[in-house]
Amino acid sequence: MAGASMKDIKLRIKSVESTKQITKAMELVASSKLRRARERVEQSRPYFTVLHEALSEISASNLELSSPYLRQGASPRICYVVIAGDRGLAGGYNANLFRELEEQSQGQDICVLPIGKKAVEYVQRRGIPVLSEDYTLAGGMQMSDCFRVAQLLAKRFRERSFGQVRMVYTNFVSMLTQQPGVLDLLPLNAKRPEKGGKARNLTLYEPDCESVYNAIVPEYLAGLVYGALCESVASELGARRTAMDAASKNAEEMIENLSLHYNRARQAAITQEITEIVAGAEA
Repeated sequence: MAGASMKDIKLRIKSVESTKQITKAMELVASSKLRRARERVEQSRPYFTVLHEALSEISASNLELSSPYLRQGASPRICYVVIAGDRGLAGGYNANLFRELEEQSQGQDICVLPIGKKAVEYVQRRGIPVLSEDYTLAGGMQMSDCFRVAQLLAKRFRERSFGQVRMVYTNFVSMLTQQPGVLDLLPLNAKRPEKGGKARNLTLYEPDCESVYNAIVPEYLAGLVYGALCESVASELGARRTAMDAASKNAEEMIENLSLHYNRARQAAITQEITEIVAGAEA
């Protein structure tokens, strides 16, 4: 019995060692990809900042600016753009994001534009109306895909399919901290000049302010989606790196405990053999 027990423990140790090799490799891969993802996050922020300043300047320089993207309460339905991961093994990354979505959308009439395999699976499992299922790989999306998403959202908003667009994504705070959040996309909350105040009209727009404003909005939305996508991808890699690091440490602890049990079982077997030899010699 002691020999069989030792054999089982040895097999278990080998199994845990194999698992540790996998988790360690996944941790190294996530760390390598995370560096590039952080660079994408830093490079995407200036683009969004410039567009945001252009929109703010136009709205602040025009007292009678009229745009369909400023329309409030066109429809009670809310569209959520949900950016989740493509794979699991990332700790609570996806679960925390979906929990945030459920808290924000409770009691609302919603539809969802899912980005990422886990987001698509979530809305299908819950039976939530879907705007499009064309974006099942968040990690493989490029700027051109974000433009298509923005154009689709802008078109449906103008058609009054929904009255508000919000985006649920994960904000990359640090290597160890990723925080899910919600960002309002449409309608835009433009800072208009007060009545009786002076409007700044320092820039001449061709053909007119409203046309330029309406042309910039889809670009602005694409920049927001791309920025949130970069943040989410970096957050997923950070969460996976942390989870795999914890899994590797747990595997090391299991190996130490199993080795201790193996040594005890081996010592017990040796003691039993010595006892049997001594008893046989006395007989």
